Amino acid sequence: MRIFIDADACPVKDETYKVAHRYGLKTWVVSNAFMQIPASPLIARMIVEAGPDVADDWIASQVEPGDVVVTNDIPLAERTLQAGGYALAGNGKVFDENSIGSAIAQRALMEQLRSTGEMLGGPKPFDRNDRSQFLQSLDQIIQKERRRRSLQDGGG
Repeated sequence: MRIFIDADACPVKDETYKVAHRYGLKTWVVSNAFMQIPASPLIARMIVEAGPDVADDWIASQVEPGDVVVTNDIPLAERTLQAGGYALAGNGKVFDENSIGSAIAQRALMEQLRSTGEMLGGPKPFDRNDRSQFLQSLDQIIQKERRRRSLQDGGG
């Protein structure tokens, strides 16, 4: 089980590092430019070329069942779910098979409105409650996957 951070605009990198360290999970920090990361054998940096979706493509090519991807990018979240991984937004929203379709539809609608000049404003500012929800959701995902793996391995 690994964690991948779509890091260029991620507001919860430090929180992810702390939770991953607690569970001893390898974390990949993927970005288009150099980004400072903590010195740890459990944290790796991957700098990809600049360009649309280059970081997303690299992450999607690496994800295996049970991995966690921290991203606000809805198409990457969908690709993560298709690969059997968990997708988690920075505000703690868990993308799953039941919510990804409506998230994609809402994204398409918002793109259409923006293209016609109907700007409705951006997302609400990131706050302490979002950070708390993220920590709770990440911990729940890891616990869920650890239980699943324990049962799969015959533990109980």
